[in-house]
Amino acid sequence: MEPAWRQQGKGRGRSQESQGERSRPPQKEREGPGASVRSKFDEIRKSNQAAAQRLVESRVSSSSSDEEDDEDEEVKVDHKDGKRGKILASTFTTYTDQTGGDATGLVRTGQYVSDLFQSGALTCLICIGSVKRTQAVWSCSSCFSLFHLPCIQKWARDSAFLVSSVTDEDFGQKQHPWPCPKCRAEYPPSATPNRYMCYCGKQQDPPADPWLAPHSCGSVCQKQLKPTCGHTCLLLCHPGPCPPCPKMVSVSCLCGRAKPLPRRCSNKAWSCQQTCSKLLPCKQHNCTQLCHTECRPCPRVSIQRCVCGREQAERSCSSPQWNCQQVCGSLLSCGNHTCEVLCHDGVCPPCPRSVSRSCPCSKTKSSLPCTEEVLPCGDTCDRRLSCGKHTCSMRCHRGSCETCRHEVEKECRCGKYRKFMPCHKEYLCDSKCPKTRSCQRHQCRRKCCPGNCPPCDQSCGRTLGCRNHKCPSGCHQGSCYPCPEAVEVTCSCGTTVLSVPCGRERSTRPPRCKETCRHPPSCHHPSRETHRCHPGPCPPCRLPCLLPLPRCSHTCPPPCHDQVLVKSQQVQLAGPWEQPSEPAFVQKALPCPPCQVPIPTSCFGEHEVSAVPCHRRGRFSCQRPCGRPLTCGNHDCSRECHLVTDGNKCKVCEEGCSKPRPPGCPHPCSRPCHPGNCPTCSQMIRQRCHCKISLLYVECTKLTSADEQTKVELSSCNNQCPKELSCGHRCKQVCHPGVCEEKCQQKVKLRCPCKRIKKEFLCSLSNQCVVQCVDACRDQQRKVSQVHKQTHTCTVTECVTLECTITCVCVCVCVCVCTLSGEGGGAESSSRGGAEETSGDHHTFIKLHLTRLRQIDEFIIKALITEYFNPNKCIVDVELLCVCVLF
Repeated sequence: MEPAWRQQGKGRGRSQESQGERSRPPQKEREGPGASVRSKFDEIRKSNQAAAQRLVESRVSSSSSDEEDDEDEEVKVDHKDGKRGKILASTFTTYTDQTGGDATGLVRTGQYVSDLFQSGALTCLICIGSVKRTQAVWSCSSCFSLFHLPCIQKWARDSAFLVSSVTDEDFGQKQHPWPCPKCRAEYPPSATPNRYMCYCGKQQDPPADPWLAPHSCGSVCQKQLKPTCGHTCLLLCHPGPCPPCPKMVSVSCLCGRAKPLPRRCSNKAWSCQQTCSKLLPCKQHNCTQLCHTECRPCPRVSIQRCVCGREQAERSCSSPQWNCQQVCGSLLSCGNHTCEVLCHDGVCPPCPRSVSRSCPCSKTKSSLPCTEEVLPCGDTCDRRLSCGKHTCSMRCHRGSCETCRHEVEKECRCGKYRKFMPCHKEYLCDSKCPKTRSCQRHQCRRKCCPGNCPPCDQSCGRTLGCRNHKCPSGCHQGSCYPCPEAVEVTCSCGTTVLSVPCGRERSTRPPRCKETCRHPPSCHHPSRETHRCHPGPCPPCRLPCLLPLPRCSHTCPPPCHDQVLVKSQQVQLAGPWEQPSEPAFVQKALPCPPCQVPIPTSCFGEHEVSAVPCHRRGRFSCQRPCGRPLTCGNHDCSRECHLVTDGNKCKVCEEGCSKPRPPGCPHPCSRPCHPGNCPTCSQMIRQRCHCKISLLYVECTKLTSADEQTKVELSSCNNQCPKELSCGHRCKQVCHPGVCEEKCQQKVKLRCPCKRIKKEFLCSLSNQCVVQCVDACRDQQRKVSQVHKQTHTCTVTECVTLECTITCVCVCVCVCVCTLSGEGGGAESSSRGGAEETSGDHHTFIKLHLTRLRQIDEFIIKALITEYFNPNKCIVDVELLCVCVLF
């Protein structure tokens, strides 16, 4: 039924109208159109509520409801099982009270009741659909199958229609029975169900009570039990057959000899276990079996004669009558012929020739002895030929008449063609019947068909509703019968079995099983985790992997990863018309993750010990400086912490040698940084001698390794010390360090105060010695005083050439011209004996005082210039000045 809004054509805008009605205040002038809109809205609302109510009722849990099937949690399943057990217990309570708790007779009935709660167990064989708790059903009284009430009503009508259309001349005038779709039990037309009744037939439209079996009224069944014993069923209204009678009755044994005992009515036959001893039908032996109802045929073997008494044979006593295969051969009553009947008992039949006989054409009768033959009468035979239209034209004769050879015009069987031909032949044309046979699917196609087309001889072959089998019946009209096969749906382990109609096995969930899952593990573990039997694949293994990891002795600790759902890499589809070539997720075995077990490991340089994951085990770099001593033995490696191998050694020290030099050695080591002691210094040290005049070149090794005495000797120029003593004399020692000794050993002449007498003394003692004047000296002083002292300056030439007693002081002045021109720097003065030296970068100014020189040697001057000046850069002007002082 369509909803009201579709029937009225006003489906759109109803929500807007209803909102408009809420916002508008009620006004009297708008009651007319508002009332119509409100009535339509109410009608639509009621229609939608009714549809929603029907949807809710169709979703109520039943024997095959999806709600119950989808409950996978253990707690919910146990709750359902407990509720189901209570319902079963309440249904069977009245029976078990009579049997003292024995439920062995309830096995078959209990299976039907349990199927009501089993997913997919109840299926309508007509529509191959599930039978819901709230749907109207009909139950067959023979096979106890449940069908939807509309389905069985349509089935009954269609069955009666098909039978009537095929068999009735006046269609629809006769009442034909209709069969059960499963067991083919026939029901009269008056038994066509038109109401929804409970199983026991007491209540119409039984309500869906969650604490009763589906489609049950909840009252006592009270059907007559089978086999009929006079008692009724004690169970509550239930599906399936009634259980055996549980009443107690007093009955005797099977043979009737023992006293009656109380027995269960359904199992009241019992044996007293005594021998029967009744005479068997063979009249020779007695029954040797224990107490029973009827004796069996005698099982013994004895020698028995045949009926005619000619032969004997060893045969069972249960069949004493038997016939041999010999002809009787006894002389008949006529005395002329013998009996031709096989072995028989009693009197032989009379002679067949002793009765009244006729000629072959049966026109002339005669009574002749049995020894004489009846001759043909000579008249025309006139017996009807096989064609049924003509007679035999031959004379009376023995045997069968000839075939009719009359030429007649014959019409073919279908009546389309006529032809002259022998009467004994049937005329069949070659035209094929175009009519459709009773199956309404195939043409007759029989040659020269008279119109009564035979039933279709082909097999139906249509696929049944189960989609597994084809209809085995002959080709027929209408729908095929449901598939009679039943398929067992088992749980995964095969322990729990559920029988469902063929075709429902694909939509029926496997029955719940309380056994442990027996699927072999799909991973490397020898056994799975213990869990219940279940349909479909087992859940992923949650046991630890524990596979030995490569390259270490540890095992894999994460959960098993032999079968993990991994998203597959699919090629992007061009559009919705393309189908993906691979599933979205694929099961793959993932490799074991790297081992994460911490292992204490030291770094390359053994600076620290840290916990390193096993898969990265091995020494590592701690990012600190290496710190290993280099081959030089003086420095440490400054590289980041690293592994030392033949190809990866610490860097070569590139610094210079920083070892302390021997005391006094100013030169750095010429080698790069090296181990051990530095080599001896091979450089020459340029230094002044002790007197600071000469430049000496001394090997640094000799100088630094020498003792103090040797150093003094090496620093000496081995010339006479040029220093002047305080006495004014030149030091007589060889060039030496320090202050000259004041013990002058030179002899000096001391004069008397008048300078006339002179004596030689050591200079060091001259201060202690005094020369006294004598009388002659006093006389000379008087003469000298008379002479004025004179002082004059002369040139060197004059000073040299004068041979006088005048004491001269000659000064040799050597001046660098570049110094005088302003190119020189500052002057530094030093003395060498009586000399003063001023030096810059390469300029020297020297004053040399020569005391008491009588002659200036040119060689001495050149030597001085060479020593103190750079001849390549300096131009030296030498000037000698002599100052003569007269005493």
